Amino acid sequence: ADENGRFKMMAIDQRGSLKRMLAGVLSKEADEVKYQDLAEFKTTITKVLSPYSSATLTDPIYGYPNAIKYFTKGTGLLLCSEETGGEKAGKSGKEIKSSLISGWTVEKTKRAGADAVKLLIYYRGDASPDVVNHQKKVTREVGRECRQYDLPFVLELVNYPFLPDEEKDNATFARRKPTIVHDYVKEFSRSEYGVDILKVEFPANLKFAKEYCQGEFDGVKREALYDLSEIKDFCGEVTALAGVPWVILSAGVDIDEFVENVRIATESGASGFLGGRAIWQGSAQYYPDKEAMEEWLSTSGVSNFKRLYQVFQAATPYFEHKKFKGYPGICLEKKGADWYKQYES
Repeated sequence: ADENGRFKMMAIDQRGSLKRMLAGVLSKEADEVKYQDLAEFKTTITKVLSPYSSATLTDPIYGYPNAIKYFTKGTGLLLCSEETGGEKAGKSGKEIKSSLISGWTVEKTKRAGADAVKLLIYYRGDASPDVVNHQKKVTREVGRECRQYDLPFVLELVNYPFLPDEEKDNATFARRKPTIVHDYVKEFSRSEYGVDILKVEFPANLKFAKEYCQGEFDGVKREALYDLSEIKDFCGEVTALAGVPWVILSAGVDIDEFVENVRIATESGASGFLGGRAIWQGSAQYYPDKEAMEEWLSTSGVSNFKRLYQVFQAATPYFEHKKFKGYPGICLEKKGADWYKQYES
């Protein structure tokens, strides 16, 4: 968090989606994109933009080994723990099971000097029981290890279309999104998961908002499903359901849409943002010209961060969340004369 207890964080932990992005730029197939391409791209992003974030999220495969030297004093380090993508599951083959990075652990995350662990879980509460239970089990496992090693646990939750009438950008899926988001926020706020911060999707699709459905963000006209007043209520419900502070993720939308997402979310109780592609994706067009990338990042990329700063001023400091009831409410667990004996090794 920044000095005011608000989160202005950047994500550069993408792997599969980043491979596909660079494949398009390099006119290659995704599996032809090399390790060094991802490493150099992530390093360039981190070098230029990390100083503008209160914390930067990267991965232990391509990001951390190559970009750690560019983490500046005062910028927190978050490391992801999940394998990219996921296993297709369910009768339709459209449901998703998550898994952890092979050869990587919460203990290693601690030893690497990270300030927190991030786990991405694709989740639909109405998916097959086997899939739902698997996702819950993985989350509990990471939460348990984070508690064991005294590392904060950031849980990122992303929903997905899998029912016959759903597509990523259709009205049916957009109409269901508020309920889906509220469902997973309520579930993973339960203490059994050990989550410290929820990284949450915007609980609506602004492209289907009455005020923006005429193509303001991408030129495509859509059906109006809800208005901004209703959307603010959706965000307020996230705040009411969240048992821990929550931040908004960018989910690959463009910067104009993400700015509005952050404004509405933070005015409704969110404690900040953890944004990725919305902030830096415009630089990809210049790869592998790192000089041109740095020029874009140091101008347009920095401008994107500053736009987000301007709209997130209403963000709720994490210590003002109901879990803590103000900064004085934050204290050492089991403090007292015997604390050193009770502290778990």
